[in-house]
Amino acid sequence: MSNPTQSRPGADPKRELLRHTLATLAYRGGKAVRNAPNGFAKFQAGQGVRTPGQILAHLGDLFDWALSIAMGQQKWHDSKLLEWEQEVARFFAALQKLDDFLASSEPVHAPIENLFQGPVADALTHVGQIGILRRLAKAPVKGENYYAADIEAGRVGADQAAPKREF
Repeated sequence: MSNPTQSRPGADPKRELLRHTLATLAYRGGKAVRNAPNGFAKFQAGQGVRTPGQILAHLGDLFDWALSIAMGQQKWHDSKLLEWEQEVARFFAALQKLDDFLASSEPVHAPIENLFQGPVADALTHVGQIGILRRLAKAPVKGENYYAADIEAGRVGADQAAPKREF
């Protein structure tokens, strides 16, 4: 999309809100995974707790699943765990594919609310888990006034705006 800040004429407001949510996930998720220390992907907080790498792989699976639902071909796949940087790239690529679909004129074959309450809300939880694991691993992410953050529908890649007010 050439100007991600502008809604398309006649665009479905629910679809646009979901796209903004994906951009929020890219911003917050990017902050959680950026500059992770060596070995963080395998950090074990406790027995039975997913590692950050496992959570990040699950995030990619969630967005692949969300896209399959939106396209009317629901399919779940547990992906093989990749190296941290590859998982980070996969996270942003999966977000981009889903956002591209939502930005298109293709029909969404599921209620937007269900896409939000299922895979997207789950992803919000998991991004928060990575943030908590960063703190437990003694590599915390700075807090931020996210209300003031420069988040725009369509900006779902690794290249995000700089924080406006961290603390």
